[in-house]
Amino acid sequence: MSEVMKNDVDALETQEWLDALASVVREEGVERAQFLLEEVMEKARLDGVDMPTGITTNYVNTIPADKEPAYPGDVNLERRIRSIIRWNAIMIVLRASKKDLDLGGHMASYQSASAFYEVCFNHFFRAPNEVDGGDLVYYQGHISPGIYSRAFVEGRLTEEQLDNFRQEVDGKGIPSYPHPKLMPEFWQFPTVSMGLGPISAIYQARFLKYLEGRGLKETGAQRVYAFLGDGEMDEPESRGAISFASREKLGNLCFLINCNLQRLDGPVMGNGKIIQELEGLFKGAGWNVVKVVWGSGWDKLLAKDTTGKLLQLMNETIDGDYQTFKSKDGAYVRENFFGKYPETAALVADMTDEEIFALKRGGHESSKLFAAFKNAQDNQDRPTVILAKTVKGYGMGEAAEGKNIAHGVKKMDMTHVQHLRDRLGLQELVSDEEMKALPYLKLEEGSAEYEYMHARRNALHGYTPQRLPKFTEELTIPEVEEFKPLLDEQKRDISTTMAFVRTLNILLKNKGIGKNIVPIIADEARTFGMEGLFRQIGIYNPSGQEYTPEDRSVVSYYKEATSGQVLQEGINELGAMSSWVAAATSYSTNNLPMIPFYIYYSMFGFQRVGDMAWMAGDQQARGFLLGATAGRTTLNGEGLQHEDGHSHIQANTIPNCISYDPTFAYELAVIMQDGIRRMYGPEQENVFYYLTLMNENYAMPAMPEGAEEGIRKGIYKLESYAGANKVQLMSSGTIMNEVRKAAQILSDEYGVASDIYSVTSFNELTREGQDAERFNMLNPAAEPKVPYITQVMGSEPAIAATDYMKNYAEQVRAFMPSESFKVLGTDGFGRSDSRENLRRHFEVNAGYVVVAALSELAKRGDIEKSVVVEAIQKFDIDTQKVNPLYA
Repeated sequence: MSEVMKNDVDALETQEWLDALASVVREEGVERAQFLLEEVMEKARLDGVDMPTGITTNYVNTIPADKEPAYPGDVNLERRIRSIIRWNAIMIVLRASKKDLDLGGHMASYQSASAFYEVCFNHFFRAPNEVDGGDLVYYQGHISPGIYSRAFVEGRLTEEQLDNFRQEVDGKGIPSYPHPKLMPEFWQFPTVSMGLGPISAIYQARFLKYLEGRGLKETGAQRVYAFLGDGEMDEPESRGAISFASREKLGNLCFLINCNLQRLDGPVMGNGKIIQELEGLFKGAGWNVVKVVWGSGWDKLLAKDTTGKLLQLMNETIDGDYQTFKSKDGAYVRENFFGKYPETAALVADMTDEEIFALKRGGHESSKLFAAFKNAQDNQDRPTVILAKTVKGYGMGEAAEGKNIAHGVKKMDMTHVQHLRDRLGLQELVSDEEMKALPYLKLEEGSAEYEYMHARRNALHGYTPQRLPKFTEELTIPEVEEFKPLLDEQKRDISTTMAFVRTLNILLKNKGIGKNIVPIIADEARTFGMEGLFRQIGIYNPSGQEYTPEDRSVVSYYKEATSGQVLQEGINELGAMSSWVAAATSYSTNNLPMIPFYIYYSMFGFQRVGDMAWMAGDQQARGFLLGATAGRTTLNGEGLQHEDGHSHIQANTIPNCISYDPTFAYELAVIMQDGIRRMYGPEQENVFYYLTLMNENYAMPAMPEGAEEGIRKGIYKLESYAGANKVQLMSSGTIMNEVRKAAQILSDEYGVASDIYSVTSFNELTREGQDAERFNMLNPAAEPKVPYITQVMGSEPAIAATDYMKNYAEQVRAFMPSESFKVLGTDGFGRSDSRENLRRHFEVNAGYVVVAALSELAKRGDIEKSVVVEAIQKFDIDTQKVNPLYA
């Protein structure tokens, strides 16, 4: 704050300005006042006046009591239903804890959030339907017991399922958090780890706009809701894309942030006010901000506050103190909050301590929440964030209410259970004796509550959450022959990246699935030779192109359009991955299968967005991730932070990620066609593909006859070289060229024969081999399975060389028929240099392959060791240089 503001040099002038503003608000309304203020601020900005940032409003509800719409529901019936659901949510965790399986669980989060969800279940959440598509809801992960409880009361889950909360191994239980993989017809979106929900919801809302812009689906009535915690807003993923949401005018998006002021260990912002900080953040980003701070009891006190002292007190009290007040009692609040000023103490002089403590925070009052959600629904021009203040563990009393330990509480003694029952008003349904069994409660069929709950859901098209595991539309999958230009020998040297671009163009022109293709780029189209797509299919922009692009005169100019097909996400791998997940799961959220291709620097894929990739697996994504410029030595000149030698290792950690490292154009075409068939054909497999691409140009031969099966399975014989003392050479990607050179040298200069095998996927070969071994172990009396790689390879010494860490190829050692198996790889940090020097440094060039092959032959006694020594000298190999792993 400036010294001028601290010491008002003209109090009369200041008061005149304030009176003028008050007059405008009184006579012409707040909208006129807002317009005038914006004009004044714009003029001030142009005149160089330093403008305030993080503008916030008073610590009260955004929607005044007299502006609230009438509540459309039966408050008493809804409270009764909500109480039963809240009870069951806690019983789920308590009954699981009684098994002493150390299962864990969270009870306090849903108790603070129950009113949010019940207002939405009764009045807003539209289930998936053919009329308007339905709404998409990202449920806060830790509140899952509450959603299970409602589904149980609705008759959608069984008591056995509830009793097996967090016990899923034998197929009877329900998962700890929202996991589509484990409940494929229930949860739509995974929202744990923290931060995944907010950014995913933003790009999901944008993807709905994209579908509508392209004329593929009417999505105008659909809304995306994301329920978040105030502690979760610490995550960079939670805040990082909020300006994007306003720039894209995502009026179909609503965040509800549960501001219970606590994270796991303690206050979110004990010395400050998280609601005020978030208000300034979202307002600055262009969102519509609705604060729901106080319940209706406070409205009366504020109306009586003629001095403004209560408002002052609300504004200056910090969150750490607010949390303490709710962990105490009414007498403490009277003395330590209201008692701070005589004027505020007088406001509650006629109230009992119990009445003071019963004053609700706004997030627990249905009418306040309905007004906020209605405001969001009516706001079509920009996204809305609702900041709802609640109490962690609301209703749990001494067990957890408002306490730092609330997040992790998973057990309650019977005294606390009785307090909960009485607080929820369930004495008639649960006697003292029955309470000991921790019973689940249901609505009696035919009761007013039963009829009301089901009528509300019927009015909203059915029950939710609900997920569509398979799409109903039939797609015509292209046959391999349709990619013939790539199956033939290429007329000039190209890279696998260019082969991908040609394959993508074939798909885009396909009449059956061309419209379903979603190319996604994070500002690297020109790097990958894809700028031709700009003019061909356009870049999606909800506003079209309101400017004349600088390159309008060239063929491949930068073309944006509301119907654009490319999603250009800028320098934003996390946002691009979020878009990819939205497209890759469109078959389940929209019953509209889309086939996304997200191409990126491979180093910036799994390493940068690994949590999102794991989430994609959970969400049963289907699509293609393309790690371009892959390999540790193919990207000469870029260096340590760009050169990828490990993404295939990371890809293999995701069970339903299928990964390949193709060498030739025909391999890429076969793999992509097979992937589309598996994911979008009749089988509709829940897998997604990771393919690595290189930027190095080299000769691309025609596909050998009969190679297709091996390409798909992971290995096939490419070619053979004549000689004696045969070896087997295995490779993939650009290092295949070094291996082929080595084979020629071995044949011409050492008389050594070789078979060269193109290994399109060491990962897939490993998985298949491990699966065969498992079968053999568990079925000793059955005919043993033989891993595919074991069937293909011979017993001669084998050398594997790739542009990745040795672990990538080492995985198949257990399935190799030969005991002699040497792996070359690129362990260590990358660095800038030429490809030739890098391959020498990482010991994967032709010379090292020759030496490795000769060394294995010497070990077997097939040749003299002196031959190896001479080869080391011939290829100028420095035997004293540092292992590249440590260099």
